[in-house]
Amino acid sequence: MGPLNRRGWLALAACLLAAACSSQGGKAGAERKAAAPGGSMTVALITHQAPGDTFWDIVRRGAEAAAAKDNVTLRYASDPEGGAQATLVQNAIDSRVDAIAVTLAKPAALDAVVRKAVAAGIPVVVLNAGIEQWKGVGALGYFGSDDGHAGVEAGKRAMADGAQHVLCVSQEQGHVALEARCDGVRTGFGGRFDKVYVTGTDMPSVRSTIAAKLRQAPSVDLVIALGAPFALTAIEAAKDAGSTAQVATFDTNREVPAAIRSGKLKWAIDQQPYLQGYLAVDGLWLQRTNGNVIGGGAPVLTGPYFVDRSNIDAIEKFAAGGTR
Repeated sequence: MGPLNRRGWLALAACLLAAACSSQGGKAGAERKAAAPGGSMTVALITHQAPGDTFWDIVRRGAEAAAAKDNVTLRYASDPEGGAQATLVQNAIDSRVDAIAVTLAKPAALDAVVRKAVAAGIPVVVLNAGIEQWKGVGALGYFGSDDGHAGVEAGKRAMADGAQHVLCVSQEQGHVALEARCDGVRTGFGGRFDKVYVTGTDMPSVRSTIAAKLRQAPSVDLVIALGAPFALTAIEAAKDAGSTAQVATFDTNREVPAAIRSGKLKWAIDQQPYLQGYLAVDGLWLQRTNGNVIGGGAPVLTGPYFVDRSNIDAIEKFAAGGTR
């Protein structure tokens, strides 16, 4: 082989440089893969969201934020009926997701299928509802409020505010978290207490039912709703009934800060739903990639946190952004 001319040397140098870059690129790719232990994963988030309930939009935003951070593919599905929600869990099992986050508002309907997921080796966490049941089904953790405790605190707050007759409005009969809230209010309040069930998926009906109850019981001076949309509707219902009852609520949304500022809404209890969705997804990712179990066998509480005129400035901008 003869000596290389100038063109030959340039070609050889380019070849060697390309080989070096290819070798380094392969090494860097391997390093990047190793830096993301477990790789991407698919998480099914299955809730009991009813149509029009904006609370769950906040939960979902939190879950999506964690999924984006953790390179997780998030599959969201919901149904307010326990049997239909159980079918969604079964669908997640059949599609071989890597992990499941689920609410246990109707634990009897979901018990068997959640146990089935755990038996199949799919890690499960519970969020929002099921604080008394999550360990029994084999879940790794629970992220949410203790609704019984939150209810007691709401009842105590109502008593301290001088209420004499409280009406608790529940938008879904048989929902364990909502039942615990009203039961807690009754315990914490200790005064005259009534409860009414409304059809949460039909707001005109919610309004007329509350108004009818207020006409029937004119001594009610505080209505406690179990969700922000129902509280805002209760304000209108009180007007319809000619009632002077004040309104307070569990949970928040974009409209709550303005209602609190105007005095139309006395206070709200925030269970921080964004945090529930975020921690559920992040907790499953941490378990897969580092073997972590957030809470170490104890429920991770995200509430209650009272929101009123004294602290509305601290969260108003976040509520406007749809994360509180």
